[in-house]
Amino acid sequence: MIRIDRVWCYILRCNSRITHYGYSIPVEKEILASLLHLAETVKAMPTANPKPSLLPVFARLDELTHQLPRATDPVLLHYLHKKSYEKARLFLQGRDAENQAGNCRHV
Repeated sequence: MIRIDRVWCYILRCNSRITHYGYSIPVEKEILASLLHLAETVKAMPTANPKPSLLPVFARLDELTHQLPRATDPVLLHYLHKKSYEKARLFLQGRDAENQAGNCRHV
């Protein structure tokens, strides 16, 4: 077992489940992919014509969030339920330390 801070190591045991490359379950990998797609889409919006709709991406993120098991890290659930998608992305990338505290006093 490798554990460094709350890191994303090759294999790490977290909440009694095996995590590979930081993803405890495939849905977390899908969430990260959707969050990266959202970030890329938002970045391209100033020059996009026509402007893409973000609603399907938000709907997919909501759908994936509902698929997460009860044992999911409460920090990740907090970010996703509060729609703090950048914080969720950083968390899933093992960069949670870069997150700033929000209005709810939760990082």
